[in-house]
Amino acid sequence: MPDDRLSFKEMCSTFDVTPRTLRYYEYIELLDPEKEGRSRYYTTRELARMKLILRGRRYGFSLEEIRQWLLIYEEKGTKAQNDAFVELADRQLGALEAQRKELDDAIEELRELRSQTEAASPS
Repeated sequence: MPDDRLSFKEMCSTFDVTPRTLRYYEYIELLDPEKEGRSRYYTTRELARMKLILRGRRYGFSLEEIRQWLLIYEEKGTKAQNDAFVELADRQLGALEAQRKELDDAIEELRELRSQTEAASPS
């Protein structure tokens, strides 16, 4: 086995994902490891894709959005993929900012309710 490939177990360990997650990413065609018999090996291409998948999940993109975005690179190249990313990022930034506002409002409301409750409690 060449040194530039990771086994299934090494891939799970490297990215701290479960075997189920890794198999699911293969099933929905986010990853396409090399197969030798029953063994799977992940090349540098798959490592890069996994980094992008996990980063996309961290930012709140759906797996389908990530899959489509990765497909753009294969079909249309880097520029089209970058353009698509800017659109996705703009949309997601708006959604995250809206979530942050909702959280800030909820935190402030909870603080006020806590203060009111504390002030109303008999000592």
